[in-house]
Formats: sequence, C-alpha cells, structure tokens
Amino acid sequence: MKPEDALRRLGGVAMTRQVRAQGASETAIRSALRAGSVQRVERGVLRLPAADPAFVAAVKARSLLTCASAASRYDLWLLHKPAEPHYWQSNGRRTAGCISHRLSLSQPRPNEPYVALPDVLLHALLCLPPLEALVMVESAYIRGDIGLGYLRRHLLGNRSGQARDVLAKVDRGAGSLLETLARVLFRDVGIRTETQVWIEGIGTVDFLLEGFLIVELDGLAFHLEPRQFKKDRRRDNEAIRQGMLVLRFFYDDVVHAPEKMLQHVREVLLHGPARLWSN
Repeated sequence: MKPEDALRRLGGVAMTRQVRAQGASETAIRSALRAGSVQRVERGVLRLPAADPAFVAAVKARSLLTCASAASRYDLWLLHKPAEPHYWQSNGRRTAGCISHRLSLSQPRPNEPYVALPDVLLHALLCLPPLEALVMVESAYIRGDIGLGYLRRHLLGNRSGQARDVLAKVDRGAGSLLETLARVLFRDVGIRTETQVWIEGIGTVDFLLEGFLIVELDGLAFHLEPRQFKKDRRRDNEAIRQGMLVLRFFYDDVVHAPEKMLQHVREVLLHGPARLWSN
C-alpha cells in the first residue's frame, strides 16, 4: 500500500509504525517524503500535507481526541467549543494545555486519532457540565447511534452519580440542541412540559407548557423566510383563537439568557390561558 493511502485510512496523520502496519514499505515512505506527498511531523510521526491540525496535535501528544473535542467527528450537538483539547491518554504522559481523560476505553478505537462514539459520550458525561453532556448524548440517542443502557452499564459507583442523573433526562422528543436545552430548563423548574405536540388546526408545536402556553424556538434563517414567517403568524393567530398563548424564542434567548426566558414564561403562565369572548 502507498504511504499516502495508508495515511488517509489513518485520518491523515499517524505514527510511522502504524503506516508500516497498513502495508507501506520503508522504501515507499522515503520516496513519498522526498516527493513531498508525505511530511515528517517529528521523529516517528508522518502526515499528509492537508491533515487536520487537531489530528496532528493529538498524534504528536501520543493521544486520541475525545469528549467535546471529538463531538464534530460524530456530528454531535455541541453547546460550546472546548477552550482546550480533550485527549484520551493511556501512556502516562501529561500534555500541557489539554484536558486529559484516562478512563479505560469500552470499545476499540477507530483508525483515526479519536476514540469510539460510546467512549466520547462516557468521557463527556464524566467531564462536562450536565447540560453540555446532555446535548451530546441526546443527539446520538435520537439518531439511534447509542443505547442508554450501554452507557449506564459503564457508569457505576458514586463518582458517576451526576452522569446517571444526566442520562435520566435524555429524551427522544427534541429536534435540535435548542429544544433539548429548553425542555430541561422548563422541567427543572417544575413546569409541566410536553414536547412536539400536535394541535388540530395548528400543527406540531415545539412545546406545550401547562396545557395552554405554546413555546416555539425559531431558527433565524428558516423562520424569517417570508413564506415561513407568514405561516408562523397564522399558526400563532389560530392558537390564540383556540384560547392558547404563544411565546417565541431565539438561540440567544435559550443559550445566553435562559433566566430571562424562564422569567417571561413564568409571567405568562401566571396570567393563565387566554379568555375568548363570544356574542
């Protein structure tokens, strides 16, 4: 196998011994280095010129990406990009400027320099703040990529209590990271919250709170498209005609101002459902 092909299978960067294990000969590696199609990062590490810098850094640290740093590799929802890389390290080395994970892996690693999906999620559950871990797990769970039972079986003991609490909040009803966050915020303060509710004459709404308050979470680009904007306003009108109330929130409301959003919701809930007057 050509060294270039071997490196592509390994994520674009790898230890020289891994490239050889894929079938690339020492002669072919030297030839590729002379041609510039393969580069030497440091002694024992090779890369393709276009290799992902995050992968290169992980291999240089003799580590694998995990937790929030591996979320994008599996298209997981991510509330905040990590300020420092999260590495799984098993060699006793401690790399400065990273968050080190040392929990034994539950599954073999892929060819690329990151851990398998179940281990990404287990590391997130034991490392990240609860909401950040929740959105990662829920995005995988909704797609059917992971079972909660698998994660629970690997979260035993007192040190995993918070992680098990996070798993108890995982639900299939969310269609986006925002819906997951809002659902947890509402339920954590004791608001009766139904998700993805079908209402005759209106359609499916994101949330129905206490049986009468509809809450919709608007993605700016989609909901400000003229045709969708008109449809949303007609849905709101029909909801009010049926005696319900409607609130709409945006990304910034849910992620950056959750307390203010909850305050608005509480105030509307205190007023009760709309009253319809008939002649």
